[in-house]
Order: sequence, then structure tokens, then C-alpha cells
Amino acid sequence: MGRLFGTDGIRGEANRYPLDGPTAFSMGQAITRFLKKGNKEIRIIIGRDTRITGEMLQHSLESGIMSMGGTPCPVGVLPTPGIAYMARVVKADAGIVISASHNPYQDNGIKLFSGSGLKMTDSEEESIEDLILGGRLPEEAPLSSGVGQVEKVDGVMEQYVSFVARTMPDDVSIKGMKIIVDTANGATSDAAPLLFSRLGAHVEVIHNAPDGMNINRNCGSQHTRDLQKRVVETGAQLGVAFDGDGDRLIAVDEKGKEITGDQILLICAAALKEQERLKNNLIVSSVMSNIGLTMACKKLGIERHASRVGDRQILKDMLRLGAVAGGEESGHIILLDHHTTSDGMITALQVMAAMIRKGKSLSELAALMDVYPQNLINVPVGRKPALSTVPLVQDAISATEKELGSEGRVLVRYSGTQNVCRVMVEGPSVEVTERYCRLIAEQVTAALGEP
Repeated sequence: MGRLFGTDGIRGEANRYPLDGPTAFSMGQAITRFLKKGNKEIRIIIGRDTRITGEMLQHSLESGIMSMGGTPCPVGVLPTPGIAYMARVVKADAGIVISASHNPYQDNGIKLFSGSGLKMTDSEEESIEDLILGGRLPEEAPLSSGVGQVEKVDGVMEQYVSFVARTMPDDVSIKGMKIIVDTANGATSDAAPLLFSRLGAHVEVIHNAPDGMNINRNCGSQHTRDLQKRVVETGAQLGVAFDGDGDRLIAVDEKGKEITGDQILLICAAALKEQERLKNNLIVSSVMSNIGLTMACKKLGIERHASRVGDRQILKDMLRLGAVAGGEESGHIILLDHHTTSDGMITALQVMAAMIRKGKSLSELAALMDVYPQNLINVPVGRKPALSTVPLVQDAISATEKELGSEGRVLVRYSGTQNVCRVMVEGPSVEVTERYCRLIAEQVTAALGEP
């Protein structure tokens, strides 16, 4: 990828390059110019999460789109998968999401979807980036009479929630199910309570009072402590936690234990296999997935393909290999029978459906997979040379892999959205994983740490 786009769009500190107003304006111009074919009107749907800087970036994007004769269609606060869905509904040429997902409120981001609801490809993003960075804007900007205008889209929340509700299997019902919902003070704050209540569940919602600065703050899919406590206190059957833009799901079982994205993916895949709907008997997950997922798949007779990190990379491999289920340990779960992208609310419904069909608790379903102890350290770095060229780091990795043998694994990689190196170690015990993870992290710091 280039200098703007990372593994999932553009992301960084808001109101600082590249998440500032001028760059967002240029982005609006570039995507409109990229999509422009002849005299065709270009319509681009735009949505955002609850961050305080979302409106600023939205208006800049809208201005850039209109300056090139395009029509921006703002929908306000809506989960990322809702924007992907609405791009198809309104037959837009593209969709733009203003969100930094699970990051703190100080950050923001810009993600691009095609009109089909799929994330734009690497080559499409690179072409848009070239327009921005290559000094080619404005290019063929129209005169005043050709400038675009905003087109409001009404009823988006109702349309999206109705779409998600229709993914619930006809032969099951969550009526009366007691659930706790953590919306991370983010984009699902209105949508999730509406969805689960409409389907008849007894719903208690926490962290659903966004103020622009509390998104993801000690809540949501990254921080489930409050959810775990409340599930146990109320005797709920499960808890569901979304991230700030609603495309991730992390669940909590009836005992208050967090259920990982890998376990959720396996629950969904096992249900699809039982219904003979697991196409090619295959799931796709990232190289970051727990080694326990691989072992559980072998027991269930399910093939697993390891993809590069990032839900867009998983989707690319799913489409290439003909898989309908894929996801990440972080909670991005893609179920192509239902949607073109990961959707936390859709995933939650499929987990609940599996519980009802099997007549089992979430803890019983999660027991399909043994989660190996895993330790992850994010090491700030001042530069990102190829790790294979850093002897200190390579020696530490080789020594650890030799010690762990078949009882664990090591994965060291740079973040695609932050200046950090992620060091992950899995092993037979918490003590072992923590020790070796710390040793490798120290060598990363010594070799690449910020001055």
C-alpha cells in the first residue's frame, strides 16, 4: 500500500495530516474523479461513527465530492456494515465510512466501499491515492453550474436494522432471551438496542451514551470487564460487545467469560457445516488466529486457510477460495451468505441462533475450541524495516520457536495502521508465553524503538 492507505483505509490522529480537512477534501475530489465515467452522475454515500471529529471530516469530504460535480449522500451515524449495505440499496457508486474503528476518540479514519458493498481493492485505493499525492487535483473540475449538491437519504437506520433482522433464521426466535449489549458509545448505540428489542429479547444496554469523546473508552469489544460483570449480576444468557463502528463482535458467556472472535467464527462455521451450508467445507482466518482454532477445525473436519491480517485480506481470500465464513480473533466475522462485510450485529444473531438450535449455553458452544494461552505486546517503533533484516529480532524469534517446538508459535509483524510492532506468542502456559513474548519485545525495542 502507499503513503495514505493502510490495512484498512486511512487512519490517524484527527485534525492532523492525513486526517485533516484539506486531505479529506482532496479525498472527496479524488474518489469522484476516479469514479467519473463520461457524463454519469456520481453518487457517494457517507456515514460516520460518533467521534467528535466525524462531522468535520464529513463536510470536507462532501465539499470535495461536490467540487468535482459529484453528489454526496450523507446518512449520519451508522455502523460501517450499514453504510456498505446502504451503498447497495441506494445504488451509489461508492460508500465512505468515517471511523477509526476500535481506536480512541482522538483518532479517526476513512474507509472506502464500492457500490457493491465490498471494500475497495488495493489497486483502486492506490489509484485514488495517486490522484491525491500526484498533484493531479483538481482535474477537470466543473464550472459553477456543474457543481454537485447534497442528497439526503432518509430512513437509513430503519432500513439497515430491518436488513439485519432478516438474517435471523426463520426457524428460531430470540424472544425472551436475556442479553446485555455494550455498544461502545459508538455507531451501534441506537441500532443494536432497536434490533434486539424488535426481535423480542429482554435487552439491557450499557455504554450507549456517546458524547463524541467516550467512544471505546473502557468499553466495547476491546474492554469487556463491565459487560462480564453485568452478565453475571443479571443472570443474562450472554453479553455482546461491539466496537466503535459496529463491524466487530466479542461475546461474553453466561458465566462472564469472554468468548474470542476465533471461538465465534468456529461456532458459526460448525452451525453452517451442520446445515450443509459451509461452502467448500472451508473457513478463512488470519495468521493471528489462535492455534486452538486450527486444532478444533481438524476435530470437526473443517478446512482452514490462514490469511494475511485484516478483514479485507480475509475477504479477498474468501472470494478467491469460495468460502462463506471467515474472520479474525479480534471479532471481525464475515458471513457472505448474509453480508458483503463483517457485521457485529449479524454475527450476534447467528451465535444466538446456534445456541437455540443446539439447546446449549454459549459456554458449551465455545468449548468446541481450546484457547491456547496467548500474549501480545504492541511495541512502539521509530522505523519499519523488513523484520527479516533485523538480526536482533530474528535471533530472538528463532530461539523462541526452537524452545516452544510444536507446543506453540510466534508471530511478529508491524501494524498496518499504527507505528507499532506486534509481538505475539502462544504456548503451553501463561507463564511461558509471557516470558518469551517479553524477551522478543525487548529485542524489538532495542533494535527499532523510538529514539
